[in-house]
Amino acid sequence: MGSAAFLLGAAVPLAAALTTGAITIASVVNAAPNSANRPQALDTKLFALVDAPGVDAFPTAVSSERLCQRPQGLGEAIARKDNQLFQGVGLGLETAPRVTEAIAQLGAAPWPSIHPRATEARVPVLMYHDVLEPKEVFFDLTPAEFEAQLQTILEHGLTPISADQLVQHLRTGSSLPEKPVLLTFDDGYVGHYENVYPLLKKYHVPATFFVFPGKVDGKVAGRSTLTWEQLKIMAADPLVTIASHSVTHPADMRALSDEDLAYEVVESKRRLESELGIPIHYFGYPTGHYDERVAQAVADAGYLAAFTMREQNEQFAGASESLLAIERFGQSNLPTLLDTAWGGPPEAGAAPVAVANSAFSFNTPVELKKIDLDGQSFSLISGGRPVTMHANSRYQLPEMMAGTNLAAAVDGGFFSLEYLDSNVMIGPVLSQSTRQFVPGYGGETPRLNGRPLVLIGPDRVLFVPFDANRHNTLAGLARELPGVTDAFVAAAWLVKDGLPQPASSFGSLFDFDAHRHRAFWGINTAGQPVVGVTHTMVDSVQLGEMLAQAGLRDAVMLDSGASTSLAYRGDSLVGYTPRPVPHLVGLVPPEANNGSPCPLVINEQNAATTKR
Repeated sequence: MGSAAFLLGAAVPLAAALTTGAITIASVVNAAPNSANRPQALDTKLFALVDAPGVDAFPTAVSSERLCQRPQGLGEAIARKDNQLFQGVGLGLETAPRVTEAIAQLGAAPWPSIHPRATEARVPVLMYHDVLEPKEVFFDLTPAEFEAQLQTILEHGLTPISADQLVQHLRTGSSLPEKPVLLTFDDGYVGHYENVYPLLKKYHVPATFFVFPGKVDGKVAGRSTLTWEQLKIMAADPLVTIASHSVTHPADMRALSDEDLAYEVVESKRRLESELGIPIHYFGYPTGHYDERVAQAVADAGYLAAFTMREQNEQFAGASESLLAIERFGQSNLPTLLDTAWGGPPEAGAAPVAVANSAFSFNTPVELKKIDLDGQSFSLISGGRPVTMHANSRYQLPEMMAGTNLAAAVDGGFFSLEYLDSNVMIGPVLSQSTRQFVPGYGGETPRLNGRPLVLIGPDRVLFVPFDANRHNTLAGLARELPGVTDAFVAAAWLVKDGLPQPASSFGSLFDFDAHRHRAFWGINTAGQPVVGVTHTMVDSVQLGEMLAQAGLRDAVMLDSGASTSLAYRGDSLVGYTPRPVPHLVGLVPPEANNGSPCPLVINEQNAATTKR
């Protein structure tokens, strides 16, 4: 069955082609009534299109170039400020290359400084040790006690966040949920797998585990330990972040020789990455002891942040000395933190972030995970910044990705099958690859009402019910999400606000209950974008249930069946040759993101695929 029929429920006639001649924003605005003062207003607003009159009168391709521009001179000003601030960082100028990524982010503090706005927040990081029955030492918890703490956290309106969310907040001052808290567990006890991990999944709570390989190997004497197999299972779950805790857990890393210190921080990272197949970004100082030399060794080893602890005078994360010494509270302090935790003031010009579902994290590494669940198999690729490409014809994903800065991509929205080389989409489309808004065909768009409209901006994503009367113009999209850079209509919600969607939500969607390969994308509980496909045949309801278990808080179905395709680092991840497609959802990794509102880069070698 064709893409159009799958999305709409039945085949519908489509225009042979849409009008694709670009109409610039300037020409639209200048033609609008009372436009005498409009050019000056546009020059002083980054996203002026939101209230530009007259755009609604042009249901044809419209340029979105202005939405992808920064104010002139802003980047240079940020770079000058960062260079000045970096000279005051006490960890030595040899770490200066790390500031490059921070400079690329709008308003980010130079690494490893804490952003001034983050110092105003009160974000507690809780530290736990073993959870077992019966307890062995006073700082242990029983499973019942830990579950009671989780219930207390949620009942008091606190929102557990991930280490990635916290570090992004500390670096950039980005908004967090109103009452955030980060849960961390030290040392790698078997109770973390047998008792903690099931409760995290039950309550859908993210957490970070600091592990030292010497314990898992059985070479360091002590209490119970995780196995590598258990650790691999946990590491594959989006709720879990694995971090390094040295190799042998020395009592005081300050007392180590330079050679032994380097071994503890470098080998622990190498070993965890080798065994688990994931990057390790964070370090936890054993017993919390560190000094400038120890912090420098952690920086030189390639960690993005490190966590400490104190015996007395514990502090919120924003009061930390730097990203290489993030403060923590012992879990016994939880009662005193319930009414004091605060995510800080909202970003300038942004609406307050009051719930977890408003948090996004677009600057984490792009990572691939394959998950086997309930007899089904699917791949998830998370991290980076979400973007879309709208090609001039149909291609395999690796062809479209060639010459771009994309690390991963999944086939995107539904398209017309009327012609073999057609790139006509079902519904309106806006893409960074063309920077043009192309409206949907007037006769079909009302039939899309209620389907998920995907709106992507520089720092957030919205999934809203499509309304043909409001959303078939660029101005209509910009009113929903100021600064929107990408948009298209998906087939259906698979997961919405963390809940898998029932069969009744799919309405007349063709073959939603059929078993077939399926493509999807969404946002996980850590706020990261996620793209993926199933490797086994599955129906839409079951897929939604699996994605909710895998940590997706919102997910929508993309063009599936014969079009289902996924690529990572330029290689296809499906074991067949899928139908070529004209549209994709891709992920730009942090190292390839220049900080632009539209970070997608397409080199000359691939320009032909997107030239209209």
